[in-house]
Amino acid sequence: MRLEIGEILIKDVQFGEVSKIENGTLYVNKEEIIKLASEDEHLSKVDVDLARPGEEVRITPVKDVIEPRVKVEGKGGIFPGVISKVDTVGEGRTNVLKGAAVVTCGKIVGFQEGIIDMTGVGSEFTPFSKLNNVVVILEPKEGIEPYQYEAAARMAGLKIATYLGELSRELTPDNIESFETKPMFEQANEYPKLPKVGYVYMLQTQGLLHDTYVYGVDAKKIVPTILYPTEIMDGAILSGNCVSACDKNTTYHHLNNPIIKNLYKEHGKTINFMGVIITNENVYLADKERSSNWTAKFTKFLGLDGVVISQEGFGNPDTDLIMNCKKIEAEGVKTVIVTDEYAGREGTSQSLADADAAANAVVTGGNANETIILPPMKKIIGMLDFVDVVAGGFDGSLREDGSIEAEIQIITGATNELGFNKMSAKTY
Repeated sequence: MRLEIGEILIKDVQFGEVSKIENGTLYVNKEEIIKLASEDEHLSKVDVDLARPGEEVRITPVKDVIEPRVKVEGKGGIFPGVISKVDTVGEGRTNVLKGAAVVTCGKIVGFQEGIIDMTGVGSEFTPFSKLNNVVVILEPKEGIEPYQYEAAARMAGLKIATYLGELSRELTPDNIESFETKPMFEQANEYPKLPKVGYVYMLQTQGLLHDTYVYGVDAKKIVPTILYPTEIMDGAILSGNCVSACDKNTTYHHLNNPIIKNLYKEHGKTINFMGVIITNENVYLADKERSSNWTAKFTKFLGLDGVVISQEGFGNPDTDLIMNCKKIEAEGVKTVIVTDEYAGREGTSQSLADADAAANAVVTGGNANETIILPPMKKIIGMLDFVDVVAGGFDGSLREDGSIEAEIQIITGATNELGFNKMSAKTY
């Protein structure tokens, strides 16, 4: 499959009477956005605000971040199985509003949403402080269940991202990037002297609002399978979870997975990038055994020499990560695992809940328990009344002056386990 990503560069976002893109500015009709999100009967109130890089703005509690885009050539549509039909995506051209995002904001579970600061020390830990954000604040009707609230917020964000992406359908992209993966045997024969490398993409599927969707299917109901990398870049995988903000893979992360992009960058030079194996992170041992067995089987089936494995979350998923690593290494396939750490505030505790000697090549996204002081902001989009109980916060985290002392796990994307952050470490 060959996919072109057409980048429409967005340098500013403003409210306007008509939603449009003009001279690098995204103009948003606020009333139309509110009307679109308010279609869901589970929501009592919807509001929309804007947050630009460098502004003294704090967005919280953040649920998801989504990049607006539209399918302009090729099969299928954007966000297949949810917004569009289930046609296979990953080829043709998709236009992307690069530099813009839709941020959904709401206290869905109240302890695993996050913070995005648009300036100050906190802004350095999240990639979303560099974007022109359309923030949608969603309040639930009284008495609805959290899973209904989450579903309503998820659909609102995807519908708005689709609406904004549609504005670029007839525009000429500022940049075009091309990515291609060929059928398995053809791909293997193209660079026969280079090591064949794949990517094992672990998806959060622990349930209880810890979900990820593949072509609209809850991924805890799947067995591991193989995808073209371009399918993922074209919206086949969507976030539906409320895990700790620091290592949550938002929909934006899935669409712009840096592991996939960097494997493509090395494709034909140092490696032959063969494709992606997606697998899940379940809670029962039998499910973990089944998924890790299938994942290892696929690495052998594809004739891989090496794989990169990434996880989402921590604790229970650490077991899935190590099981995948051990079984793949036992097949004679070299592994590199990408994770983050919960090593205590001093960094002296065991970093992962599970470990094995086979996991001897590790990339870290940083220690989520590291503490930070976020300065007060002039403007709050959302609400602050949950800060002391959110993951990373503690009693007294929210100070009287509006500053926040907390662990960096409170910041959306701070220790992202795809490497979409600034944190890491080296061992000498």
